[in-house]
Amino acid sequence: MKCILWLLIVLCTCLLSFECAASTAGLETVDDEELMNLFRNEKYVVVLFTKKDCEECDKYENELIHLREDLVDTLNAWVVKAHNSQLVRLYNPSKEPALVFFRHGVPLLYDGPLDDELILHTFTSNKEPNVKELSDENFEHLTQASSGATTGDWFIMFYSTECVDCQRLQARWEAVGAKLKSRMNVARVNKQTTGAVTGRRFNVRDVPSFIFFRQGKMYRYNIPKYDVASFAAFASDWYKNARMEIVPVPKSPFDDFTQMIADALRDNPVIWKVGSVLFGILTIYTIIKQLQSKKKTATKKVKKSK
Repeated sequence: MKCILWLLIVLCTCLLSFECAASTAGLETVDDEELMNLFRNEKYVVVLFTKKDCEECDKYENELIHLREDLVDTLNAWVVKAHNSQLVRLYNPSKEPALVFFRHGVPLLYDGPLDDELILHTFTSNKEPNVKELSDENFEHLTQASSGATTGDWFIMFYSTECVDCQRLQARWEAVGAKLKSRMNVARVNKQTTGAVTGRRFNVRDVPSFIFFRQGKMYRYNIPKYDVASFAAFASDWYKNARMEIVPVPKSPFDDFTQMIADALRDNPVIWKVGSVLFGILTIYTIIKQLQSKKKTATKKVKKSK
């Protein structure tokens, strides 16, 4: 009997030791290829981007180790570490340490203090992407921008597929959406493709560009800071210091076509110069033809008078 009791004690001690070791074990380290596979195949992935000799990175890892079990239980998420990853530049301008939560591959940069309860709350309350994708087809219907914004305020990023800076903003823009989602809508428009007409409507020339829409008025974000705190502060209150513009109504197809030509000429000065030269040549040719026609008419009148 004593032997059985002793075995049970030993077994319980081993189990406790195993659980303790598991809870203090470091995060699983993955390379960039393994990370991309996780994004493609897993619904939720929490990634800590770290680098060598980084004390702050160690603090983040220790916090995440204690939080790992809760993240697995509540989200069924993979919790991993990427060391010296080339991908970190896509998600955080200040690089390591960076804590990013991927939902179906869509990144959300954690931008709060190093607090396990706040990290867990942020991730569990943002299991789906917050940023809406708008296009020419649904922009006015969803935003009601020119009619007084009856669907609420909208903070919108205009981007293009080829813009590298825009790609690097995705995780931060999702963080802005998470921070402001109880107060307003956060969205984006692809100025290059599905939102070209909308981009011309608001005279958006460069990307990324940001416009805050509120009650039929619009405010352009012209601050050279692209961090989450600055974006959130602008949409919350600082927009009052920006120049107010009345939201223009949607353009007619003819007006939009005219604007498209004007933009093409402005963005391609060579075309404008060639066009000006051709127009000048055509004007001179027309004047010469008119003078020749008048000369012939005058010659005929002289002959008839004789």
